[in-house]
Amino acid sequence: MRVKSLLMSIFGIGLAGGAVLWTQDQLERNQAAAVDASIVRVVAVSEDIPFGSPIESHKLTTIEWPAEAVPVGVFTNYNDVLPTAGGEPRRAKRALAQGEILLASKVSEFGEKVTIVQTLGEGNRAMAINVNAQTGVGGFVTPGDYIDIVLTRGRDEELRAITILQNIRIIGVDQQADEEIDRPGIARTVTVEVTPEQSQRLALAQKAGQLSLSLRSLDETENKPLEAVRLSDILLEKSPVEDGTPQPVVKVRRGISDVQEEKVTITATDDEVPLTDTSSTVN
Repeated sequence: MRVKSLLMSIFGIGLAGGAVLWTQDQLERNQAAAVDASIVRVVAVSEDIPFGSPIESHKLTTIEWPAEAVPVGVFTNYNDVLPTAGGEPRRAKRALAQGEILLASKVSEFGEKVTIVQTLGEGNRAMAINVNAQTGVGGFVTPGDYIDIVLTRGRDEELRAITILQNIRIIGVDQQADEEIDRPGIARTVTVEVTPEQSQRLALAQKAGQLSLSLRSLDETENKPLEAVRLSDILLEKSPVEDGTPQPVVKVRRGISDVQEEKVTITATDDEVPLTDTSSTVN
């Protein structure tokens, strides 16, 4: 019994000593972290938050960030982001991705309504365009895409098309403004972000003729001057082949040693494509 009691006492002393050492180590780590002013813990997004969704505690986390690189508008305390008990939440003013730092510019005030107005750049406007399956790129445009807008007007041979606006951001399709939505659908209205001057041009263009959307690639950001195209420009009298296009050439043997190259024309029938020498007869 004495041996057992002695062993239990030694074991208890060992546990107590280990706990003291662990506590001291943690205190030293915390003190070191507190002293290290070069690192700041900031609030970040722990899971994707769609546009307009409330900011909730289980969607947030904190990450370490270099103090000299902390952007303007960060949150360092959950209490600045989350509402008090029974209060109205903040909402995402744009789609937030997992791991993204939460900034004041990306969330609303407590209880503030979130609409596409919050997605507009400074001084810009939102304007709607009526579209259908044909003019709306078959429904493959979604919020966040960039487009060119083409105006078609005139009749008969005076029919012409011109690109009136380039690199325009779509902020809404029908009543949907969430940029995370990637399911195509046939839209009736597309809302775009434009400057005040562009909004005037767009209003006139909608009255002048039919507007069509041209979806731009993700990597194309440069705008290029484009001339209007008339119907007469594409109704050509001959095939649009540039002058100087290489013509087919065959070698023609004349006699025993005389070999010449002759250009030929190609005539086609329903069953075969024979070669016809237009300048000489093969001996």
